[in-house]
Amino acid sequence: MADFDLVLQGQVVLPERILADGYVAARDGRIVQIGRGTAPAARERHALGSALILPGAIDAQVHSLSQKNQEDFIWSTRAAAAGGVTTIVDMPYDEGDLICSAAAVGRKAAHAGDQARVDFALYGTIDPLEGVGRIAEQAAAGVAAFKFSTFGTDPKRFPRIAAPLMAACFTEVARTGLTAGVHNENDEFVRTAMAEVKAAGITDWRAHGLSRPPLTELLAMAEIYEIGAATGCPAHVVHCSLGRGYEMAASYRAQGYEATAECLIHYLTLDEENDARRLGGRSKCNPPLRPRAEVEKLWRHLAAGNVTLVSTDHVAWSLDRKTNPDMLANASGLPGLETMLPLFVKGALERGIPLTWVARLTALNPARHFRIDHVKGALTVGRDADIVVMTPEEYVFDAASSGNSVSGWSPFDGMTLPYKISGTYLRGALAYDGRSVLSAPGAGRFVRPPEQLLVAGTLP
Repeated sequence: MADFDLVLQGQVVLPERILADGYVAARDGRIVQIGRGTAPAARERHALGSALILPGAIDAQVHSLSQKNQEDFIWSTRAAAAGGVTTIVDMPYDEGDLICSAAAVGRKAAHAGDQARVDFALYGTIDPLEGVGRIAEQAAAGVAAFKFSTFGTDPKRFPRIAAPLMAACFTEVARTGLTAGVHNENDEFVRTAMAEVKAAGITDWRAHGLSRPPLTELLAMAEIYEIGAATGCPAHVVHCSLGRGYEMAASYRAQGYEATAECLIHYLTLDEENDARRLGGRSKCNPPLRPRAEVEKLWRHLAAGNVTLVSTDHVAWSLDRKTNPDMLANASGLPGLETMLPLFVKGALERGIPLTWVARLTALNPARHFRIDHVKGALTVGRDADIVVMTPEEYVFDAASSGNSVSGWSPFDGMTLPYKISGTYLRGALAYDGRSVLSAPGAGRFVRPPEQLLVAGTLP
């Protein structure tokens, strides 16, 4: 009689080492054994040779509901399963529904629960007109973190939180034991730079970068980290495109503060002078893509341990919202759920960076960051058997032909990737077999921090 439900044998990638000829065994949806050498018997057993066996990724930044009647969880979690992402953390800025109360959290969790093919956690936020009064109730409702912005895209849907209110928010978030994540662009500086670009008549691919120069990002980061230091709240920058930003975060940590920074996969892959020029509106994101020299700085910071998380900031805009010849008129944001892990592996291999960083920055650290590491984030006994298998098969990515993207486009279309997602397991069940998403809508669960929460220390 088999001792286990599932055993996978191959190159087991842990945060600190790789087990050559290793195996992972699961029973009842949980990991129960990890080892090397001869794998034990199981109802389902796969000897995968040189394949990589990694923890299922946690995408720390997903926008499933940014465009009404477009993506929704039915599609975002489909792309996630195909990309080896077993948990998504969804942002609170949904078109027509700002997630800023316990009722809104409950409503969204129920909505997502009916559709999700992988597990999901949720961010909360505030309505600046209401203030901080609903932060505690959202924590009780199960949000995994809070999101604010120093820049305002829309006063209701994506509002700016001015510094005095931000400090009050951080004070309240600190009481919950959760983290405050912040969109990092200085509002006044961006608006001034944008006006200058428009006055100069610049509308091509250059316009976006010129409208958001590096100082717009760095000034906002200084504000975020200083407020965190003053309030004792863990302060997290949700997307940093500049090497200098990671230096700032490391400096605050060296001073004893909880200051973390997240890198998006497109900042590690695409650059301004080549890809923004080539893609136009399909490259538009906030903060913008930076020059190739800056991309390589980010990889050096990653290898030095200064990057806390790698995520996508995924949003699958319909193509009509990304192809305006006036660069500034396009929607901001890029799809990435299907490609984050293959792109990370590609970039790491090209630069001689150990693949242990993939396990750490896309699984272990996100689980700790969102206080869900009691069930997620590592190939560790007792955790959920969320596992991804990547085989050394070179392929050219094309979102339209994959069938897993509602929008059918990607800024990474045409890129050759050296490793392919050949299997994704959600709590021990096969969610993606390398060709088709098998996980049905409703298979995903709402993941939340434990009710008795201990404030976590600084991430390694």
